[in-house]
Amino acid sequence: MPAAAPHTMLDSLPGEFSGPPLSDWQADAAWSYQVTSVGERGDQVQWLADRVRDGVVGRSDGSWAYDLRISQGRVIDRELAHESGGETSVSAAGAIVSYVQRFTITVTPA
Repeated sequence: MPAAAPHTMLDSLPGEFSGPPLSDWQADAAWSYQVTSVGERGDQVQWLADRVRDGVVGRSDGSWAYDLRISQGRVIDRELAHESGGETSVSAAGAIVSYVQRFTITVTPA
């Protein structure tokens, strides 16, 4: 059964690592994720993408607006690496609009 519009899809992107091996507890690691907001209209996906952006990289009084809790780690950086919005495609189900955002989250051992 398809998801009701609007909705988001989260995908983990292939990682690229350099520096010390991941078994080194002093090494930082960065992971990238793609969030695709999907809706029937452009205003739906724009609204949803705004909420995703605020949730991941939003700031309040110089700090992140929302904590990202990582077991045995601490988030030291968040970046909106790519944003491409308002792309319309037509399928048998009708018009679908998508908005793609890619975020990179860097973690250091706690």
